[in-house]
Amino acid sequence: MPSPLLADAFGHHVWATIRVLDACAALDGAQLATTVPGTYGSIIDTLRHLVGGDVFYLDVLRGGEPERFDEEASDLAMLRAVMAAHDSAWQRLVAGDLDPTTDVVESEDSGHETHAPLSIRLAQALHHGTDHRSQVCTALTSLGIEPPAIDVWDFGGRDGRVFTEPTGAAEPSAMDPGA
Repeated sequence: MPSPLLADAFGHHVWATIRVLDACAALDGAQLATTVPGTYGSIIDTLRHLVGGDVFYLDVLRGGEPERFDEEASDLAMLRAVMAAHDSAWQRLVAGDLDPTTDVVESEDSGHETHAPLSIRLAQALHHGTDHRSQVCTALTSLGIEPPAIDVWDFGGRDGRVFTEPTGAAEPSAMDPGA
């Protein structure tokens, strides 16, 4: 049976988030409190928000009982555990018979409902993760710490599904405009 179309997108989302959390595990309290202009907040607050957003998106998309999650009290180990559990949750969700036009309704405490098609909700979950992982990586760089390699090519390369091989073409030379 072929893999669902969105399996790699959400597999990458979880994998990359865990890699960023792991990269932050060695940071001390002062480093976790680092903020960089133009980002969500401190490293720890951004990581809590990133994982909290993931909890929210899954809760809305599954339409069931909300996952227990205390965003403000979560440490890095708890955030990692939540994301690790989300791998199978996202994979189950995207393995289903998805209709991108399904109206997914979020009931808000204000008494309003927000309607959005499933395709938009899934895209937002991925965008949210990418945006905040990038912000944490920027903060790590500001501390002089090399952020982990987390792009989709890295995700595909970890199990050999993305690779480069020679094609038999000549090596570019200094005279070659493509060099």
